[in-house]
Amino acid sequence: MNNPRIDVLLEKVDSKYALVVMAAKRARQINNYYRNRDEGSIDDVPPPLVDTRSKNILTIALEEIASDKISYRYRA
Repeated sequence: MNNPRIDVLLEKVDSKYALVVMAAKRARQINNYYRNRDEGSIDDVPPPLVDTRSKNILTIALEEIASDKISYRYRA
């Protein structure tokens, strides 16, 4: 995986841990979107937020993070 670069991604989050959690959670959402779309029912799952040629859901999630399409906040 060369794109997006890790140094660009780490500028968007506080730590590597936050990046991994955020990317994994969004990748699961994207996976659910594609699975539900094929079954004909799309509930509250947002589609991918970036135009990409990649078919890898984790790459799509990382591209969304790099382009500031998604963000996170800590729960208190």
